[in-house]
Amino acid sequence: MAGRRHPSGSRLLAILGIVLAASQLSTRTLFVQVSSSSRLVPAPRTPLSHILRFAEGEGDAATTETETEEATEEAPAPESVTPLFQELNVTSSSQAKKLKGAIKDGVRLARERGHLQLDPAHVFSILVKDRSSLPAQVLSRLNGDSQEVVKGCDRLLGSFSSQSPAPEDIAPNNAMRGVLAEAERLRTASGDSYLSLPDLFLALLKQKSLKEVLSSAGYSISALEKAIQEVRGSRKVDSQTADENFEALSKYGRDLVADAENGKLDPVIGRDDEIRRVVQVLARRTKNNPILVGDPGVGKTAIAEGLAQRVVVGDVPEALRDCRIIALDVGALISGAKYRGEFEERLKAVLQEVKDAEGRVVLFIDEAHLLIGAGKTDGAMDAANLLKPMLARGELRCIGATTMDEYRKYIEKDAALERRFQQVHVEEPSVQTAITILRGLKDRYAAHHGVSIQDASLVAAATLSSRYITSRFLPDKAVDLLDEACSKIRVQLSSQPEAIDSLERRRQYLEVEVKALSKEKDHGSKTRLAEAQKELAGVSEQLAPLRARYQQERELIDDLRKAKQKLQDLKRKLEVMEARHDVDAAADLRYDAIPGVQQRIRELEAKKKDQEDATESPLLVETVTPAHIAEVVSRWTGIPVSKLSQGEKTRLLSLEAELRKRVIGQEEAAAAVARAVLRSAAGLARRNQPTGSFLFAGPTGVGKTELAKALAAELFDSEARMIRFDMSEYMEQHAVSRLIGAPPGYVGHEAGGQLTEALRRHPYSVVLFDEMEKAHPQVLNVLLQLLDDGRITDSHGRTVDCTNCVVIMTSNLGSEHLMAMADAGRHGPALEKARNMVLQTIRRSLRPELLNRLDDVIVFSPLNGDVLRQVVRLQLADVVRRLEELEVTMHITDAAVDRVLKAAHDPEMGARPLKRYMERHLVSRLSTLVLEDKLPAGSSVTVDWKATGGRDDWDFDVAMVAIFNTGERAADLVLLSPRNRSTMLYAIAEMPHEFRPAAQFLLRQRDRKMRVRVLQHFQPVADDDAEEMRVSKTTNSTKLGSAIMSKFVDVAGNNLKRTVKLEFQGAFTASIAMEAIEKVAPSGFVIR
Repeated sequence: MAGRRHPSGSRLLAILGIVLAASQLSTRTLFVQVSSSSRLVPAPRTPLSHILRFAEGEGDAATTETETEEATEEAPAPESVTPLFQELNVTSSSQAKKLKGAIKDGVRLARERGHLQLDPAHVFSILVKDRSSLPAQVLSRLNGDSQEVVKGCDRLLGSFSSQSPAPEDIAPNNAMRGVLAEAERLRTASGDSYLSLPDLFLALLKQKSLKEVLSSAGYSISALEKAIQEVRGSRKVDSQTADENFEALSKYGRDLVADAENGKLDPVIGRDDEIRRVVQVLARRTKNNPILVGDPGVGKTAIAEGLAQRVVVGDVPEALRDCRIIALDVGALISGAKYRGEFEERLKAVLQEVKDAEGRVVLFIDEAHLLIGAGKTDGAMDAANLLKPMLARGELRCIGATTMDEYRKYIEKDAALERRFQQVHVEEPSVQTAITILRGLKDRYAAHHGVSIQDASLVAAATLSSRYITSRFLPDKAVDLLDEACSKIRVQLSSQPEAIDSLERRRQYLEVEVKALSKEKDHGSKTRLAEAQKELAGVSEQLAPLRARYQQERELIDDLRKAKQKLQDLKRKLEVMEARHDVDAAADLRYDAIPGVQQRIRELEAKKKDQEDATESPLLVETVTPAHIAEVVSRWTGIPVSKLSQGEKTRLLSLEAELRKRVIGQEEAAAAVARAVLRSAAGLARRNQPTGSFLFAGPTGVGKTELAKALAAELFDSEARMIRFDMSEYMEQHAVSRLIGAPPGYVGHEAGGQLTEALRRHPYSVVLFDEMEKAHPQVLNVLLQLLDDGRITDSHGRTVDCTNCVVIMTSNLGSEHLMAMADAGRHGPALEKARNMVLQTIRRSLRPELLNRLDDVIVFSPLNGDVLRQVVRLQLADVVRRLEELEVTMHITDAAVDRVLKAAHDPEMGARPLKRYMERHLVSRLSTLVLEDKLPAGSSVTVDWKATGGRDDWDFDVAMVAIFNTGERAADLVLLSPRNRSTMLYAIAEMPHEFRPAAQFLLRQRDRKMRVRVLQHFQPVADDDAEEMRVSKTTNSTKLGSAIMSKFVDVAGNNLKRTVKLEFQGAFTASIAMEAIEKVAPSGFVIR
C-alpha cells in the first residue's frame, strides 16, 4: 500500500502548481474547487488568460503595470457579474474589446440558464444572435439558415445540466479553455497584438458540437473559415478596437445599390443631366470626385440614389458596372470614438476597404461639409485631411453633397480640399417638373398609406407649396405636403368614424344612467329608467348596422391596400429580374403574377364602387383631394388657402360694408382696402407683391389706424393679428436693424428682425407702419423691396414672403391744409383743393420710389358733426358691451350724445377727444355705480343729460330687477320703458302658445337692444297685440299683484313650474313689486 501511488496525485500536483502561480499574482484569499467531473475550476479572482498561459508553459503570468492602469479605467461591470468575471475580461490587456464583451455576455447567459460552467456554446450563441457582430454578418452572407443556427444553439444549451439558484461563480470548462488556447495560437500565427473575434470564431468552428449545429443549418465549415479570412484580409489587430473595424463599410455605411435592388429607394424622376454629369466626373482618372451643391430639398441625395438605381439596371458605363455606392454615415464614425486615434482608425479602415475594392466602391458623403473638423482632437487629424491623399491620387471615388451656404463656409476655405472635388450644381426644379416627380411617387405613397390620391392633389401640392411655402424648395416641400395629407387620411381610416363614435359615447352615457336609476325606488326614477332603457335600445339598434358597414368598408380598404402593395413589390422585383436578364423569372412575373394581382385590384375597386353606390355617404374616406392638401398648407403657414365656403364668400363680399360701420365717414378708404382683399381671395392678386399697399394721409383722429384694426378684426376675428410698428421708434439710421435684424457680429444678430420674424410666423396679416413721416429715410428704403417684390431679406440672408399681407402706412403730412378748409364742406371744391395740397406735400416729403410702389394714397377727410354723432354712438357701443359682461344693459339718450359732442369736439384732434371724454365722465361714473352695488347683475341703466338740482348733469336711471323662482323652467314678465316713461307690464318668455303673441308687441318697440335679447329665447307666432297693464303711482299693490298673478297663476302654479322675472322702471321699485306679489302669490313662490 505504501508503495502505491494515489490515483489522484497528479491532479493534486497540478492544482498545487496553479495555486502557487496564483499566489504570485495576488495576496487575496484564494479558493480552489474540484468538481465531480474532474474539471479544473480556477479561483474566483484569478484572470483566466493568466491561468491558461501558465498551464501552456508561458512562464510567469504576473499582471503588468500597464494592465493594472487599464483595469482602473474600465467601467465597472454590472452587479450580476462576479469578481472573477470582472478580472477575467477587464484587466486582460491582450484581449480586444469585442472579445471581452462576448465572453462577458457568455458568462451572463450561463448564469441566466443556471449552468455550472462556461461552455463554448454560450459564447457562440451570443455571437450569432448579435446581428452587428462579425460572425453573424458572415453567416448572413453565406447560403444557410442563420435562424436555424440560433435555434440549434438554444437546443444545445438546453441539454446542459443546470441548478437553481444559479451559481454565483461561473468557471470555464476544458472545452472553453481549449478554444481560448486555440484562439491565442491563431493570434500568434497571424502576428496580431490583440486577441480578436475572428480568432475566437475560427477556434469555435473546431468544436464538434458547434460543427453539428452549423451543418444542420446548411453551412459549410470550410466556407465559413474562408469567409472569415476574406473579411479579415491582411489587416493586423494592433489595438483593442481594431476588431470593431472589420466590415467597416457595412458598419458605417449603407449600400445604396443593395437598397435599390430590394426596392427600398423611391423612384428618381428627371435629373438626367445631373446624373450624367456625375457619371462623367466619376469616370475621370484623377480627382474623380463630384460634389453636388444646391439648396436643401432640391434632390441632391436623390441624384445619388438615382445613380444606384441605374447601376442596378446596368444603365451606366463599364467603369461603374457592378460597383457599390456606399452612403457613409459620418455621425456613426464619430459616435463612441472617445479615445485618441479611435476615429482615425475607423476612417482608415473604411478607406482601406474602399482601396481594396479596386474601384468597385464609390463613397457617397451626404452633408460633406461635416468632414471639416470631424473627429479632430489635440494632435489628431480631421476626416478631410485623411481623405485628401486618396482623393488626389484617384484611389477613392467619392460623391459629396452639401448646400451652397455650407460649401462657401467650410469647403471653399480649404483650397486643397476644394480642388479635389468637382462641383455639380443642382437647381430647384420647376413646378411642372415637381408635378411629374410627384406623379412618379404617387403609387409608392398610396401603397404605403393605403389611400387613393387624385391627380389634382399632386398638382395642388406642387402649386400651393411653390406659392405659399417660400422658405423651402421643390420638390421636397411638395412631397412633404402630399405625405402629410396622406397621413391625415390614414389616421382617419384607422380611427372610428364620427357617427359611430358619437353613438358609442351616447350608449355609454345611457348605460351609466340606467345602472344608477335601477337602484332608485321613486316613481320619477322609474319613469326615467324606462325612457333611458328605451333610448339605449334604440342607440344599440342604430349601432349594429353601422358597425357592420364600417367593418365591411374597413376590410375592403385593407384588402385593396395589401393588393396594391403587393403589386408594387412585384413591379420592383420585375425590374431587378430584367436588369439581371433572368428571362424565366421576369416572364413569370410579367405574364402571371402581376396580371393576377392587377385583376384582383380591379375586382376590389369594382366592389368598393358598388358599396359606395349602395350608400349615400361612406363612413370611411380614403381619397386624398386638393382640399386635404390645402388644409395642410393652412396648418403649416396660417394662410387660409382652402376653398372658401359660401359663408366666407358672403362675409368677404360684405367686407366693405362692415369696414364702413367701424370707420365712419371714410368710404373711399374702406372701398380701396376691401377691393384689394377681394382680389386676393379670388386668386387674381399679383403673385409677387403684397395683397395691398396703401398710404393713409389725413388729420389725427379721423380713423386711419382704426381702419387697419377693423381690417384685422374682420379677416382674422382679432385685432391682435395686426402687426404694428410705431415709426417714431425708428427715427435713427441704425434703427433699420430692428426691422430686419442686426448685422453679423453685432448684439442681437441671432434674434432676427422684428418685421421679418413677425411675417415669418404670421405671413397672412395686416402690417401697419404708423406715422411714416417720423421714420429715418434709411428705414423707408428697406420697405422698397417689400412693396415691389413682395419679399424682404433679413440679416441672415433668409428671404421672407410678404405676398399675403396688407401693408398700410399712415401719415399726418399736409393735414393742416385739410383742417384750414374743413369748414367749406366735405365735398366742396375747397376740400378737393386741400386734398391736392396734401398730396403735393407727401410727394415733397417721401421719396418717389416709395410712393410709386404703393397701390393707392388715400386722403382721409375731416369729420363733421353728423359723422361725429355716429362715432359717439359707435364708441358707446363698446361701453355697452363692457357692461353686458357684467349682465347690465345701458341706454343713452340723444341729449347725452349731444352733450358729449358739445363738450369734447375738437376739429383739429378728430374723434380721439370724444373717447377720452366718455372714459373720464361717463365710464368713471358707471364704475362708481358698479362698485357701490347700484348696478347689480341683471339691472339696466338709462344715461341722460338733464337739469338736476338746478344745474345740468349726468343722470343715471337704474332699473331694479326682482326675480321670483318656483322651479326649473322659465317664463319672464318684463317691464319696458316707452318714450312717455309710463310703466307698462308685458308677458313674454318661453310660454305655451297662448302666451306667445306677447312677443309681437316687442317687435314694435323702439328699444332694439331689448328686442334682440328677447328674441333669442322665442319666436313670435301671431300678430295679436300683447295685453298690457297700465300702472300709475297710486295703483293699489294688491290690485297690481292680482293682475300679475291672474296672467300666470295657471302657468306658475302647481302644475307648470316657471321662473317669473319682474323688471320695474320709473315709479315702482323692487320693494313695491315684492309687496304686491307677496299679497296674492300662492305658496311655492320663492324670492331668489
